[in-house]
Amino acid sequence: MKLIILDRDGVINEDSDAFVKSVEEWIPLPGSIEAIARLSKAGWTVAVATNQSGLARGYFSEETLEAMHRRLRELVAEQGGRVDLIRHCPHGPDDGCDCRKPLSGLFRSIAEHYQVSLNGVPTVGDSLRDLQAGVAVGCRPYLVRTGKGAQTEQKALPEGTRVFDNLAAVVTHLLEN
Repeated sequence: MKLIILDRDGVINEDSDAFVKSVEEWIPLPGSIEAIARLSKAGWTVAVATNQSGLARGYFSEETLEAMHRRLRELVAEQGGRVDLIRHCPHGPDDGCDCRKPLSGLFRSIAEHYQVSLNGVPTVGDSLRDLQAGVAVGCRPYLVRTGKGAQTEQKALPEGTRVFDNLAAVVTHLLEN
């Protein structure tokens, strides 16, 4: 199985410091939907691991989050691809869970779902915590400059992190190598 794990906000869709709280505010980044469809059509299994503390903060409901994810899946399907699995952390920063990135609970959940090791599995994020969560379980880190990625690029990145302008550039790299 060729598996990839993507962050959501700042990688697939526009991020917002005020949180993405509705389907109307969930706006795909240019080229991201097509990139996911390209991966899917090339035989990759696409999983998403996303912190969604807006749930714990009361900014939106589980139903609204599901509507955003339904929209993501619909858009990718229109391009002939699919998003195979979405795992989210609903907790706030002080809730003490093990799923909120930079912890690796979401990644372990994905590994358990597919009964696979995550060693060498590419993970794409725009923040240091996205990369740290993946690296802790053996993933290969890819940073995109979209979302918070340009600021993250200035930090000390996990060893072996590859940096690309956006998700489409990462996908092109993966499909050509």
